[in-house]
Amino acid sequence: MPSRKLFLEALQALRGHEEVAEHGWVLLGMLRPDHHKAVESAAGQGLVELAGREMRAELSVYEGGPVVWAARLTGHGRDVLAYTEASPAPDRQFGGPADGERLVELRRSEMDALRLYVHLGARLCVPPADGLEEKVRTARQLGNLWVLYLNEEQIESVAYAFYLRSVGGSGAEANRFARQYGVAFHPDRSTASLRLTRLR
Repeated sequence: MPSRKLFLEALQALRGHEEVAEHGWVLLGMLRPDHHKAVESAAGQGLVELAGREMRAELSVYEGGPVVWAARLTGHGRDVLAYTEASPAPDRQFGGPADGERLVELRRSEMDALRLYVHLGARLCVPPADGLEEKVRTARQLGNLWVLYLNEEQIESVAYAFYLRSVGGSGAEANRFARQYGVAFHPDRSTASLRLTRLR
């Protein structure tokens, strides 16, 4: 079994050749030997389609010579590439907090509320702070807690997410976050507006 890095490199190479191939199939000589082996492995997982006898015969006519092997990505293979390329590098935020960041630990219900807020994103009048979406995607689970390193603007966004949850459902998340991290949103009746409160 090829390494994960080589496996993905081979799928990317196959996609690149496939995009410029006249008939959408990548022929044997187009791939490096190690990529060829990895593509064969990917075919066994349903990520790559290998040309059958009839297709090879058809390609041989187009190529003007015998085609003994040809491959192309399946839909699943394309999904694997799209997903892995969109994913941030693993453990990217866990070298420790950067300047201006602090450790935030969230329970499962809190993380669920934060994920929903991030998912709504630009549809909200108060969207998530810059960088919060990636921090949520790369959060690490340790036991029953999710661990993130957030700056103050991102922490305020978390407090806002929990405020939204408190209005429409549970207030437990907002209350614990306020106690733990000293940030909460409260309606200010004197000004008929929502106010960010720092408790410490």
